[in-house]
Amino acid sequence: MADVKLTIAGRPYDVHCADGEEARLLQLAALVDEKARGIQGGTEVRQLLFAALMLADETQEARAKVEKAEPQSDSLRAAVALAESREATAREELRDALTREKAALKELQTAREAKPAAAAAATPVYDRALTQIADRIEALATKVEQIP
Repeated sequence: MADVKLTIAGRPYDVHCADGEEARLLQLAALVDEKARGIQGGTEVRQLLFAALMLADETQEARAKVEKAEPQSDSLRAAVALAESREATAREELRDALTREKAALKELQTAREAKPAAAAAATPVYDRALTQIADRIEALATKVEQIP
């Protein structure tokens, strides 16, 4: 236990506190002293009473602000979680689309290598496959752009 000498409203007080809490106690005493000295007239007890009331009022206002801000921060956290979820889904869809695209390109390459003579005749089939791949990529890009 530590002993601290405080002066509030011109009067000394000896106070005990936990070791290491001396500086904090001195700061608090300075705050109370500042409020008490700001009240003119009246007795020392009256000064301390009004200082305590003013500090209680400030504390209550601060708590009200915190309570008012908590629902807003909760809704912001929910919005961030939703955005992160949508982003993860979009990334998975893009990854899947890239995998499908690579497989289709590999299939096209294999078909070209296996049948070089028939390549000219099969061009519409390849064009259709490439068009489908392009459509899938465009659809995924549209989904990604819509993510908030």
